Amino acid sequence: MTRTFRFSSDPADIDVPTVVSWLSEESYWARGRTAETHRAAMAGSRNYGAYDIESGAQVGYARVITDGVTFAWLCDVFVDPKLRGAGVGSTLMSGILDDLEPLALKRTALFTEDAHDLYQRFGFEPLADAGSWMLRWGPGFGPQPPR
Repeated sequence: MTRTFRFSSDPADIDVPTVVSWLSEESYWARGRTAETHRAAMAGSRNYGAYDIESGAQVGYARVITDGVTFAWLCDVFVDPKLRGAGVGSTLMSGILDDLEPLALKRTALFTEDAHDLYQRFGFEPLADAGSWMLRWGPGFGPQPPR
């Protein structure tokens, strides 16, 4: 049986407790992040969800940080593990890119360790100029300086 999913950009549709649980307990990048931090990040971002048409349950989440005119960072993309490979990620990506299209952004970036195939289907590619990009790690994140 094929399942169908609904995309939403309405923040009121987000099942916040589910999203916080997914990210803080199951993701590799946000494990241990507090609910307060998640809620603050969500408040400062565009939030997106994918929902099972039949049950109405949220089955995927993503957020985008953007200035709305030049740059966007796609992050916290999470698909319910029971439904990976069922089209939830594609539903999210199609909806997100449709939502961002009118902004005519110069760049939309993301970081992934394991979903390159999904993102490449939507036009993302490895950085050709990776040596030009730099990153400053905050406290508790990334490599820690030697003591």
